[in-house]
This record gives sequence, structure tokens and C-alpha cells, in this order.
Amino acid sequence: MSFFFKPSRPKTPQELVKAIKDSLMGLDTKTVVEVKALEKALEEVEKNFVTMKLMLSGDGEVEPNMDHVSQMTLEICKEDVLALFLHKLPIFGWEARKDLVHCWSILLKQKVGSTCCCVRYMENHSELLDFLVVCYDNKDIALNCGNMLRECIKYPTLAKYILESPSFELFFKYVGLPNFDVASDAFSTFKDLLTKHATAVSEFLTAHYDEFFEQYEKLLTSTNYVTRRQSLKLLSEFLLEPPNSHIMKRYIAEVRHLKIIMTLMKDSSKNIQISAFHIFKVFVANPNKPRDIKVILAKNHERLLALLYNLSAGKGADDDQFEEEKELIIKEIERVSQLPNLES
Repeated sequence: MSFFFKPSRPKTPQELVKAIKDSLMGLDTKTVVEVKALEKALEEVEKNFVTMKLMLSGDGEVEPNMDHVSQMTLEICKEDVLALFLHKLPIFGWEARKDLVHCWSILLKQKVGSTCCCVRYMENHSELLDFLVVCYDNKDIALNCGNMLRECIKYPTLAKYILESPSFELFFKYVGLPNFDVASDAFSTFKDLLTKHATAVSEFLTAHYDEFFEQYEKLLTSTNYVTRRQSLKLLSEFLLEPPNSHIMKRYIAEVRHLKIIMTLMKDSSKNIQISAFHIFKVFVANPNKPRDIKVILAKNHERLLALLYNLSAGKGADDDQFEEEKELIIKEIERVSQLPNLES
């Protein structure tokens, strides 16, 4: 006598979301004593995440059914499953976290009609963005959360919220964490926040100029070489963005900033010297240099000229252009040093 078993019917998007939600909620009722029960619940979560991943991105041979993807995306928002994903993340195993990060980017960009409903959900539950930021304090999930955060930052409204949130200030701590991988990941996120959406960044810097640059100074003067080098390179990237031209004009008019850049030009690292020069030349070339800036340039002109004469372009750089720029800067410093009435 033979038995034939019908394969189980694939879950509908609604059924899958319910199964995911139930398995995530099931983690709440488990205590440390019930280790086996917790393991079983985590296995259920992992299994559901694999199914979710297949529904969202297909299996490499069969393309995803976009109607199913839309239905599942809507259901995930309606049932507050996005919030559960984040709050339960620290409990998940490695595979489940990896699958969730993969699904996260697909869910965020999925449009239902003309609306990215997961982005809308995050806009309406902005505390989840703060949660992702503070996860850098947990090295076990920091890299997962960093990936998810950078996916969020692709959307202007979400990036703007993080910039203006008190949690943004935490990045000045995270980029200097002793764990190199976590610090590097945090810097990648920090960089995206300051470079992805020029208009939002310009508004933020305009409103928070003093507080921001007071904190940024600490990065530029850090004892950590990587922090100094990365923050100096990033500074030139966002200052030179056209919407930030008014920020740059303000920055290059302040003596305290010039002094930091001049110090960095004496750094033992050739890379830092070159990066500092590219910001220093903007101070010097500024046709509207304040008197205080001229005084500093004049007082230090001998040391500055000695530094510049010994400075050469880095590997792969355009030597001719570099030498041309250097010559113009040297001439301008010499001119300023001969101006009358610059005694401080």
C-alpha cells in the first residue's frame, strides 16, 4: 500500500506575514530557562525569514511575483512587523540577521502605487531610526544595523530626521570606537548622512553650524590617524558641495579652523598633508579674507612657505595641476606677508 502526500500549499503574503509576526511575538514569552523553547522559536523565525526572502527576491530561477511582494509589503507595515524586526534583532541568529538585512532594502524601495510604504512607516515611527543609530553600541548587531541605516539614509526624509535628531551627535563617538570594524561602519554611515542629500545637509549645517563644527574639530584633532584622515577628506567633500557654499565661506573666514588645517599640514602622514593643503588653499585663495586670517598667514608665512616648498603631490595625483596651485598659493602668501598694517 503506497501513500501519496500532497506538498504543502505555499503561504499567501498575508499568511506569511502573520506567521512571521507570530514567531517574532513568540520570542517574548520565552525565558532563559526555556532554552529549548527559545531555540525552537528562533528556528521558526529563521525559516519564515527564508520564505520572506524567496517571496521578495525569487530563488535565482523564478522571478518574484510583484503582486505578492506588494501585498506582503503592505501587510508588514499594517501589522507593525517593521518595528518587530528591529526590536527583536539582537535575539536573532547570524543567518536570520543576514536575511533580514537583505529583505530590508527590498522592502524600503518597494512602491505600492506611488508610495514607498515602508519609508512612510519609518517616517511615522522615527524612533526606529534612533534605535538603529544606538545599535552601534552593541557590537554584535552594529554592522547589521549600519547596513539597514544606510538603506534608510537613501531617502531624504529619513536622512533629514537623523541629522536633526539628538542621536546624530552619537556618531562623533561611534567613529572613534576601539572596534575598528564598528568604527569604520559608523564612519560610512556618517559620511552618507553628510553627502547623500546636499539640500538637507545645507539646512542642517546652517541651523547647527557652531555645535557641528565644535564636534568636528575633535575628529580633525583626534590622536587616531584613521579618524583624522577620514574626517579631513570628508570635510572637503561636503564643504565643496554647491549648496554649502555659504557654509564654506563662513568656515574659511574663521581663524580657529585655519589653525587646525595648518597643524594638519604638518602631520607626519603625507596623505593628511595633501588633504589639508586642498582645504588650506581655499582659505588662502579667498578674495575676501578677513583681516584675522591675513594676520595669521603673514605671521606664519616663513614656516608655511617652507612647508609648501617641500610638499609634493601624492601618488596618482596630477603633478602639473598640483604644482600650479601650489605656486599660486605661495605667491598669495608672499603678497599677504608684505601688506602694511597687519600687526596684531
